[in-house]
Amino acid sequence: MTRQIIKTIVEAPAVVLGITLDASRKIIKIVYRHKDIKMARKYWHSLGPGMVTGAADDDPSGIATYSQAGARYGFGFLWTAGFTFPLMAVVQEMCARIGLVTGRGLAGNIRMFFPKWVLYLCTFLLFAANSLNIGADLGAMAKATQLLYPNFSFNFLILFFAIFSLALQIFTTYDRYAKYLKWLALVLLAYVFSAIAANLDFGQIIAQAIVPSFDFSKEQIFMITAILGTTISPYLFFWQTSQEVEEQILVGRTTLKLRQVETTKKEIKDMRLDVWSGMFLSNLVMFFIIAACGAVLYASGITNIETAEQAAEALRPIAGEATYLLFAIGIIGTGLLTIPILAGSASYALSESFGWKYGLYRKLKEANAFYGVIIIATLIGLGINFLNFDTIKVLIYTAVFNGLIAPVILTTILILSCSKKVMGSLVNGPITTALGLIITLVMAAAGIATIYSLFV
Repeated sequence: MTRQIIKTIVEAPAVVLGITLDASRKIIKIVYRHKDIKMARKYWHSLGPGMVTGAADDDPSGIATYSQAGARYGFGFLWTAGFTFPLMAVVQEMCARIGLVTGRGLAGNIRMFFPKWVLYLCTFLLFAANSLNIGADLGAMAKATQLLYPNFSFNFLILFFAIFSLALQIFTTYDRYAKYLKWLALVLLAYVFSAIAANLDFGQIIAQAIVPSFDFSKEQIFMITAILGTTISPYLFFWQTSQEVEEQILVGRTTLKLRQVETTKKEIKDMRLDVWSGMFLSNLVMFFIIAACGAVLYASGITNIETAEQAAEALRPIAGEATYLLFAIGIIGTGLLTIPILAGSASYALSESFGWKYGLYRKLKEANAFYGVIIIATLIGLGINFLNFDTIKVLIYTAVFNGLIAPVILTTILILSCSKKVMGSLVNGPITTALGLIITLVMAAAGIATIYSLFV
C-alpha cells in the first residue's frame, strides 16, 4: 500500500510538471533502496530556504484560489501547475543567487542600485499586501480549526494563532526556527494524501491536464490572474533573498565583507537543488488541490467555493472523512508556516530600506524596529478580523497590490541578476534571462487584468 501511495505521488503529476515516467520510477527505487537512506538524509539536510519558501507559497489564501479553480472549472486549470513551476523556480533561484553573492537582502540591493521611489513603492505596497494577507490567513486558520473543534470561538482562535506566530519569531533562535519551518513544510503533503483518499482517476486527470484549456472570458482571466498572483508572490522574493543571508550568518559569515567572499560552485548547486525542490513541492500541492476539487466538487455540481474551509466542508460528505480532515489540517499547518513569512518578509524589506538592524538571528533588544514591523503587520491582520472585514474582498485587494508591485520587483530582480557589477561571473544565463522576461511580462499582464476585472 505504501509503495502504491509513493508511486501515485510521484507519477501522477509527472507529465504535467515535465518529468518523464522513467525518471519518476527511478525516484521510487531510490526511496526503497536501503543503501540510499543516507543519500535521502543528506538530501533532506541540504534543503533550507528554498523548501520553506516553496511551501509558504501554498498559504490558506492560495489553497482557496486553487480550490475555486478546481470547483468552478474542473480539471481545466491543472495545466497551470506545469506552466508556473519553471517560471517560479527561475525567479526564486535569481533571488537566492542575489542573496548569496551580495550578502544583502533584496531591499538592500534595490536601495543601492535604484531610485528611492522604486524602493519605497515596493516596500510599502508589500507591507500593505502582506498585512492584508495575514488577516485573511488568520481568519482561514480559525475557521478551519472550528471545523475540527466547533466549541472554540473565532476571536479566541485568531488571537491564539497571532500570539503563537509572534512568539516563535521573537523568542526562538533562528537555527531552531528554520528547522521548525522546514518540518512544517511537510504539512503540505496532507493535500496529496487528501486527493489520494478521494480515489481520483489519475489517468483521466493527466490526460486532461496536458492540453491547456482557456476561453478568455472575464471570469477565466480573473482566475488566471488569481493563480499567478498567489503562486508568484512578491513576499517570496524578499523572503528567499533574506533567508540566504541568514543562512550565511548562521555558518559564521556575520559581516557583509565575509558574506561577499566568492560564492562557490557547490553553494550554487546546493541552492539550486533546494530552490527547485521547494518550487516542485509547491506546484505539486497546487496540482493535487485543483485535481481533488475538480474531481469531487465540480463533478458534483458544487462550484460556488470562495474559501479554503468551505472547500473542506464541501468535500466531507462526498469524498469522506479522511479527505475532509486532511484538507482542514493542511489549512492550519500552512497558515502557521506562512504568517511568520508574510510578516518577516515585510520587515526585512522595510528594515533594509531604512537601514535598521534586522535579522531573525538577532534578539529583540538588538533589532527593535525589525521585530516592531513584524508585530505591527500581525496586529493589522488581527484587527482586520475583529473589524469583520469581508475576507474575499481582502484577498482581492491583496491581489491588486501584488499585481501592481510584482512586475516592478521582477524588473529589479532581472536587472540585478544580469549585472556583472552586482553579480560578477554569476550573472544570469540566456535561458534564465528569457524565462525571467516571460514571467515579468506575464505578471504585468496579470496586474492589468486584475485592475480591469474590478472596474469592468
